[in-house]
Amino acid sequence: MIVRMVDTVSQRQIGHHEVGTFRVGPIGYGLMRLTWSPVEVPDEISFQLILRSLESGSNFLNSGEFYGNPPDRLTSNLELLDRFFQKYPDWEKDGRLFLSVKGGIPFVNGQMTKPDGSEHFLRRSVDNINQKLGGRRKMDLFQMARVDKDIPIEEVIKTLKTLIKEGKFKHIGLSEVSADTIRRAHAVHPISAVEMEYSPWALGIEQNGVLSTCEELGIPIVAYSPLGCGMLTGKFKSPDDLPEGDMRRHFDRFSPENFHHNLKERLTEHIQSIAKRIGLTAAQVCLSWILSQSKIIIPIPGSTRLEGIDECLGSSKVKLEDEDLKELRRIIDGAQIKGVRYSANHQDLLEV
Repeated sequence: MIVRMVDTVSQRQIGHHEVGTFRVGPIGYGLMRLTWSPVEVPDEISFQLILRSLESGSNFLNSGEFYGNPPDRLTSNLELLDRFFQKYPDWEKDGRLFLSVKGGIPFVNGQMTKPDGSEHFLRRSVDNINQKLGGRRKMDLFQMARVDKDIPIEEVIKTLKTLIKEGKFKHIGLSEVSADTIRRAHAVHPISAVEMEYSPWALGIEQNGVLSTCEELGIPIVAYSPLGCGMLTGKFKSPDDLPEGDMRRHFDRFSPENFHHNLKERLTEHIQSIAKRIGLTAAQVCLSWILSQSKIIIPIPGSTRLEGIDECLGSSKVKLEDEDLKELRRIIDGAQIKGVRYSANHQDLLEV
């Protein structure tokens, strides 16, 4: 069977009529791995990757205030973007791309601490982000990377609304939140995006009401780790295949016991089999499947190779047949994935 080709999957809309909207490509680019990895990707290569993404229509860039190696390289992702905009000033102009940045989490001695939604810290976080971006090109969207349970979300959004009025950014986003938190936040100020993990091995948003709530309210979901942290590509056959110092070595699903169990579930193998039959890669099948689940979802795969960028963005030009989607859904729903997302001590920060 040959997969059906389309001109492109429709663009997504970020924002709301009350705060302005922006059209972005159906697949974004997650920048984390360029700097938050055992070895940072050199500027020359990083610039090529970002350019390839932007020039291919993937104009949603996802960054973070802390996407760097602690203790002294935490803001290296933002500094990378500053150098990129210095070299390619046309891309820093308003309207050419949409830049989303996560913040709101203090680090002490290089260690992440609890989220801080206080006005004092949020202002400091936002100012730090814009300063590290070079003071020329501000972020478009700011989001609390995790929810501060000690401060009502309504108060957090009121603070961010004030910062918008001061011209520090234009849009508010949320990350790893519950459906109830989304509704409460959106009632104070329009929420322009909600970032959640979503992939064939992380279906939480289908089950916890986040997907249906965002569809009802017209809020796009930015789907991070859409390839199951790389597991669904078939690249990893053992935990030892992960590079030394890779953060996934600390993830519960990548522990030796859980890794081998999940491999035996054959989810990756089945996806690869379908991909081979229809002439795609496993990554393209995963991304095409995600795009087919809802018109509000924007997956943000990250890659450190030009071939990887082309592979991922090619997913927006294919459409899986109904029979393939049904087969994938049966396989995905039947897989008994072992292990929590991230690690056990991180669970109280998820879907809050």
